[in-house]
Amino acid sequence: MNKTNHQAASMENIYTLDGKVPMLKSIPFGLQHVLAMFVANIAPIMIVTGASGLSVQETASLIQTAMIMAGIGTLVQLFTVWKLGARLPIVMGISFTFVSVFCYVGPQWGYEAIIGAVMIGGIIEGLLGLFAKYWRGIIAPIVSACVVTAIGFSLLSVGANSFAGGVGAADFGSAQNWILGTITLVCCILFNIFAKGHLKQLSVLFGLVVGYIVALFMGKVDLSALEGVAVVSLPQIMPYKPVFNLSAIVSVTMIFLVSATETIGDTSAMTNTVLGREATDREISGSLACDGIISSLSACFGCMPITSFSQNVGLLAMTKVINRYTIATGAGILILAGIFPAFGAILATLPEAVLGGCTIMMFGNIVISGLQMIGSCGFSQRNITIAALSLSVGLGFTQVPEMFAIFPDIIRTIFAENCVAVVFLAAIIMNLIMPKDREA
Repeated sequence: MNKTNHQAASMENIYTLDGKVPMLKSIPFGLQHVLAMFVANIAPIMIVTGASGLSVQETASLIQTAMIMAGIGTLVQLFTVWKLGARLPIVMGISFTFVSVFCYVGPQWGYEAIIGAVMIGGIIEGLLGLFAKYWRGIIAPIVSACVVTAIGFSLLSVGANSFAGGVGAADFGSAQNWILGTITLVCCILFNIFAKGHLKQLSVLFGLVVGYIVALFMGKVDLSALEGVAVVSLPQIMPYKPVFNLSAIVSVTMIFLVSATETIGDTSAMTNTVLGREATDREISGSLACDGIISSLSACFGCMPITSFSQNVGLLAMTKVINRYTIATGAGILILAGIFPAFGAILATLPEAVLGGCTIMMFGNIVISGLQMIGSCGFSQRNITIAALSLSVGLGFTQVPEMFAIFPDIIRTIFAENCVAVVFLAAIIMNLIMPKDREA
């Protein structure tokens, strides 16, 4: 009887933050979090390295590093190191937020300039996170909502380029790429429609697997990256010599501020929907500091910034499984996946069109999430004005980058084609100058 009671108590602990859960019972729940985010964790790497001209071997190595850094970042969020981490079930991964700016910085100044900018920008976000209680009020919910919406819109063209075969591809827009992208997208949609319960979370993974198999039969998969891959390998420190380009640093730091608003939103959403309370200043500060400092650490290993993953917040809200030790098993799985480089090498062979078929659906979901956030803020006249003006200016002006010709180079670099930065700045200014009693 005592043994039965002990087992029941252990199972119930998956719904508490700190209860101990047996390892075998933890693994499936941790694996579920990995499966919900792993495609989104590797997709930014593949998009940015492709735009920056890195080789398939380099991409495979960075995917390996991305897995390890995502696992380390998740563990820090779960259990904290000094003031880094929120002690909350926040799953970390490579951020989509930076894709658009990196796809500009990489071709312009090289991948080394991305690494240098991430090192500096991450430290700045980390320091801001440590003092978050002094400035948190500036980032109102309507500002975060506008930023998330802009991120979704800014990534639609990225997904479309991948769907067509990738920027600069010799067969860009070919019938083969259309077929691969369409098959992948349709499989994602059908799985999402017909799958039951938690399986719906795996619709992107299903589409990716089917698309990859079809690509193999079509001869669109280059398996040369698997030649000579070691069984076990660890990431290299400083595989790329960082270049500290001022324009790149300013551009990327601006997006770090945008990423901070997303992290605040994710942390607040998690505590509200799962724990039934507001996030504390300590939790917000810890999550932001972890975002920034671990991103800088990631750059030291040649990788991109990491941040909290919204899809995992949604998974927490759906399952109510918030146990930190349970989710830590997912972090362990990520680290182990990164230690075995063959895994990253296989993922690096994924054709752009297959990736585009998956990501175009994911990017559309980001747009809808942003619109839902705007709706949850309430359609007061003040919120409508902030959202309407910031989105129209940000999305509209950056469609005509020539209109920024009168500004200095550094301003054009940051704003001319970066709608997220423009929306963020416009929303912040509008939120500060518009009276709170606008309705009256």
